Amino acid sequence: MKLARHLAEEIARSGRRPDLLIEVNTGEESQKAGIVPADADAFVALCRETLKLPIKGLMCIPPQDEEPSPHFALLAKIAARNKLETVSMGMSGDFEIAAAFGATEVRVGSAIFGARAKL
Repeated sequence: MKLARHLAEEIARSGRRPDLLIEVNTGEESQKAGIVPADADAFVALCRETLKLPIKGLMCIPPQDEEPSPHFALLAKIAARNKLETVSMGMSGDFEIAAAFGATEVRVGSAIFGARAKL
């Protein structure tokens, strides 16, 4: 909520209206950011109606140790319910599954650039 309010203020100040995606924490993982699925519909409505943010879609990163299909299905369902056109889900290891569940954007950086260096 805090970030959404800051974005709304910056958009009003700058006049720029970038397309925005809301991260849904489909695995409800404490170490990840995002809205939990149960709060997603209300948060989308608040962002659109109250804050007037240009919400284009949703994104998620499923838990690393779980089958991604249920998470992708859940995100697609929330997006459809809220009439959002962009569904960003899937990474190099699961983009084919994500595409089968309706992903419109995938993140395949490591498939192109290789694994990240360990720090």
